[in-house]
Amino acid sequence: MGPVRNMLSSVDITEQQWRVLRVLQENGNMEPTRIAEEACLLLPSLTRILQKLEEKNMIQRDPDTKDRRKQIVRIMPAGERIIEENLELSLELSASIRERMGPDRHDLLLDLLNELELAEADHAN
Repeated sequence: MGPVRNMLSSVDITEQQWRVLRVLQENGNMEPTRIAEEACLLLPSLTRILQKLEEKNMIQRDPDTKDRRKQIVRIMPAGERIIEENLELSLELSASIRERMGPDRHDLLLDLLNELELAEADHAN
């Protein structure tokens, strides 16, 4: 993860913030609960991440027009720019990791990390 962290530190965002921006960029506007699921984050962590991204003008949170108790999060132009400027390098780094590990071991690693995230979420509840 070192090269990925270096890439992200150069644009002053964390790995978790990157994941949130990617989820929003790929899926469009959505509720925080769904973002947490898609980005494999716990909701309390996501709340802090969204606050930081909003302070950086990379996302915007608005009340849901159908249910004012809910929020809808959308990526802003500054967030889109971060993705656009770094996506190619991110994909190259991911491909390099996959190539070094081999596709089977890489897929196994991702499966194990997802299991760990789910176990952590279950433990937190």
